[in-house]
Amino acid sequence: MTAAIGIVGTGAVGQAVGSALVTAGVGRQLLIAGRTPQQAAALADDLADLRAATGSPVRPAVAEVPDLRQCAAVVVTVRASFFNARATDVRMAGAQANTPLVRSLAGQLAGYEGTVLMVTNPVDLMTRLFAEESGCAQVFGIGSSLDTARYRLTLARLLDVPLRAVRGHVIGEHGDAAVVCASSTTVNGHPLPVPLQQVRDELARRPGRISSGIGRTKHGPAGAVLQALRLALSLEDGFTELSAPHDGGFLGIPLRFTQGRPLPCMPPLDEAEARQLKAAHVKLRDAYAVVRGIPTQPLPAGSNP
Repeated sequence: MTAAIGIVGTGAVGQAVGSALVTAGVGRQLLIAGRTPQQAAALADDLADLRAATGSPVRPAVAEVPDLRQCAAVVVTVRASFFNARATDVRMAGAQANTPLVRSLAGQLAGYEGTVLMVTNPVDLMTRLFAEESGCAQVFGIGSSLDTARYRLTLARLLDVPLRAVRGHVIGEHGDAAVVCASSTTVNGHPLPVPLQQVRDELARRPGRISSGIGRTKHGPAGAVLQALRLALSLEDGFTELSAPHDGGFLGIPLRFTQGRPLPCMPPLDEAEARQLKAAHVKLRDAYAVVRGIPTQPLPAGSNP
């Protein structure tokens, strides 16, 4: 069993990740760093109650960010307090506000040798920023894995087939430039026409529908984190889609993990999908140039790790 896993952030996603890890029994200890010690202690107490009720082996505890160096993996769920007025490309709205937080964390965890999973949006940019600023070798972003899960769920519903029958990927940006790999999608091992517009409409609407109903998407991202941790920490082998280095940038690609080691496994793309992936790469490259220009500054008041 993995000795310890760290979480930076006690907001909705951090809470859901903590709950998923305790319930699944992943790790012997869960170290929680929050914006204030009181927030971290409150979440640790709540998760300890969950541990007692379920008989989980995971022991939650309060920590400071430097303490997380002892962990096998660290999950970053920090989010600054800001008003998002965007109707499209909503995840990009967090770049200006979240960059100082992620840059600060990267400095505190510089040279960390474990696995870092970035959840903070815009996740592809924040993953690259953390990796480059910290020098950590194993940094992945959670985004395309959740997009892929939503894709498979949507297609199974539209085609009235079991979820397990659908195999396919969503890659590229976690956001409006996501690439649905319809040409390589199979159902029960066979290719078939994908109702792309219906799929894209649902992928675009689903996060907003969840957020408007319960305030924030949280359990889906937590599930994606749990899956990625199982693979990255050698608890099992398999595939997932994560933001990772590719073609000079960071964007969502399929990775096959064997004993914790990732190997990129890009699906074949048709011409339209290849153009979309190139466009996503260019968009993220240009957006990252802007992020790199945001100066380092003290964490803003009202940040919500």
